[in-house]
Amino acid sequence: MSSANNAGMNPSRDDFAALLAESYGESEAFEGSVVKGHVVAIEKDVAVIDIGLKTEGRVPLKEFTGHGRDVAPVVGDEVEVYLERVENALGEAVISRDKARREESWVKLEKAFEAGERVEGVIFNQVKGGFTVDLDGAVAFLPRSQVDIRPIRDVTPLLGVPQPFQILKMDRRRGNIVVSRRTVLEESRAEQRHEIVANLEEGVTIEGVVKNITDYGAFVDLGGIDGLLHVTDIAWRRVNHPSEVLNIGQTVKVKIIKINHETHRISLGMKQLLDDPWQGIEAKYPIEARFHGRVTNITDYGAFVELEPGIEGLIHVSEMSWTKKNVHPGKIVSTSQEVDVQVLEVDSVKRRISLGLKQTLQNPWEAFAEKHPVGSDVEGEVKNKTEFGLFIGLDGDVDGMVHLSDLDWNRPGEQAIEDYKKGDVVHARVLDVDVEKERISLGVKQLGGDPFATASAGEDGDLKKGAIVTCEVLEVKDGGIEVKIVGSDLQAFIKRNELARDRADQRPDRFAVGEKVDARVTLFDRKARKVAVSIKALEVAEEKEAIAQYGSADSGASLGDILGAALKARETK
Repeated sequence: MSSANNAGMNPSRDDFAALLAESYGESEAFEGSVVKGHVVAIEKDVAVIDIGLKTEGRVPLKEFTGHGRDVAPVVGDEVEVYLERVENALGEAVISRDKARREESWVKLEKAFEAGERVEGVIFNQVKGGFTVDLDGAVAFLPRSQVDIRPIRDVTPLLGVPQPFQILKMDRRRGNIVVSRRTVLEESRAEQRHEIVANLEEGVTIEGVVKNITDYGAFVDLGGIDGLLHVTDIAWRRVNHPSEVLNIGQTVKVKIIKINHETHRISLGMKQLLDDPWQGIEAKYPIEARFHGRVTNITDYGAFVELEPGIEGLIHVSEMSWTKKNVHPGKIVSTSQEVDVQVLEVDSVKRRISLGLKQTLQNPWEAFAEKHPVGSDVEGEVKNKTEFGLFIGLDGDVDGMVHLSDLDWNRPGEQAIEDYKKGDVVHARVLDVDVEKERISLGVKQLGGDPFATASAGEDGDLKKGAIVTCEVLEVKDGGIEVKIVGSDLQAFIKRNELARDRADQRPDRFAVGEKVDARVTLFDRKARKVAVSIKALEVAEEKEAIAQYGSADSGASLGDILGAALKARETK
């Protein structure tokens, strides 16, 4: 058998393909390819298409008219379809117009993607995270963030409308395409902004429409490009929020303050169209002059007062009250309150005016000095106890201080202050008023007089060293006795070794509270405010006197006889 005959009986793979192609009449009619066909009939909602095979295929009409593209086909039209299967169970070819368009679109889209060109598409559905876009048969994903330059709530007006998109990503193997509408808008906007900015100049006055209002200012549409009108450039006066002056949609005249040609940012101003109220401010608001104003804003460090539209001054917290030093300004004044103020300082360069509120009120320390001169007596409540004295609340909401040394003539201040507690009403004498330093010195002990200044030894005259005094026992202690000199307010402490001449009698328990004893003054210093008395010194002095008066050791009289005679003479006297 010849080789030709063998070839005829056992065709190769290529021979079979050639025979199949000859049988179908067109070499392109293979499964998985796009083929041309003719519409031979329209039945209800499908088109019957002959693609040159022994069988015909059917395509739903919606595949021709979906998303506003092709019109419905009519009999005789030539169309391209995708051949999925040559023959199905019904003996018909399985074809698709959508897949044909998709295959064709992918080729075009890949070229556009590589060239960075825009493509046209139609948003037709909303999905999780964004929308689906028909790119002439190929379905792409449009993320929500890529829909517009600014977030938009309603995308209904964009649905079904052919519009340009930029392809961000393509993956044919997975069939993924990601597009952006925002990129197209930004490019168009940038081109438009560049052209508009090139025609604008700084210092020019222009009209615009308020497009948006924020806390820090307003965006004004200048005809295709926005400029920022900062809140501080709306008016010369304080504007807390732009909405106080502007409304969205309002037409305003603005001055172009600055243009950044690189970023296309434009700064606008409205107050620059008006005269600057700070010109000649020193002559208008001289130092120490008083004016009437309105509180516009309160901060932790003070309050701002509007003196006229566009002119504000600051009352620092230290200049708000004579007496309220550590309180928040909001507890002294309130917003919109009308107040009288005094000009303290004016700085036209920094546009600052320092004001004083307390200067318009009488100084409470001056008022106190006029009403309560030095030497007058006052009363007040103990506001505070400190380690160095008492603070007493006085008329005019001022405080006076009683130093420890001015509490008591006889006792140490640390001991005397324990007699007082917060809230006690205290009588005191005004010792000094320092208006400049805002200090008032008071004394409690001065109400009773100085016992050293009035001290005397009774009938024998003024108290002095060597004088004999009668003392009343106030307290008995282990180390001695506390006594008060009769006829004065002076107190002294007689130590144990000064209680008697004889050591056996130097016992504090020999004495009782209330008992009166005689003693000799051993120290009296008015300047140092010290006094000391001694029973022992008195006994020694009396002994010497008795010996001198009644005899000596040579007379033969005993010491007991001499002392007995002296005591008898003293008692008789």
